[in-house]
Amino acid sequence: MNEIYLIGLGNPGKKYLKTKHNFGFWIIDSFLKNCSLKLKPGKGDYHYEKTDNYYLVKPMSYMNNSGTALAQFISYFKIGLDKILIVYDDIDLPLGLIKYKKKGGSGGHRGIESIIYHLNDDNFHRLRIGIATNEIMRPSEKYVLSPFHKSYGIDVDNVIKKSHNSITCYLADGIDKAMNKFNNK
Repeated sequence: MNEIYLIGLGNPGKKYLKTKHNFGFWIIDSFLKNCSLKLKPGKGDYHYEKTDNYYLVKPMSYMNNSGTALAQFISYFKIGLDKILIVYDDIDLPLGLIKYKKKGGSGGHRGIESIIYHLNDDNFHRLRIGIATNEIMRPSEKYVLSPFHKSYGIDVDNVIKKSHNSITCYLADGIDKAMNKFNNK
């Protein structure tokens, strides 16, 4: 497979480090840890690192402005949208469920909305990671910007492992196989 760019969405800074909205960052961090790598600043509002087969990227703009940083990254590296996988949290999916999607609207996710707006296109792959629990989830802005209760710690770790494994499948076999193997399971 050609080089792929894994983009994890989240919010920069210590204040947001453990919030649900940073699930995309957590997945990128799992790959960084596995490869013993660290991100470096890019030529825009993003940090990245290259492995032998893929790039790991974190936009350093806040979630709702992810499109600005991603547009800078794509422009600098001259990447086609068919080469990127956006990894992000989804309040409409229960914790433990992950879903690949080839293209489409934002589903109300402001980070994806920003990306679609700034790229003027919705034709990119996504990995949606469920964060819904039995906790009070409204207002959603408050819910996504809070950490998971400690009782969900094992579930969160399992989702990170599952997501990591699914992305490994995605990198090796493409989105169709990853969708068949991991969506709705």
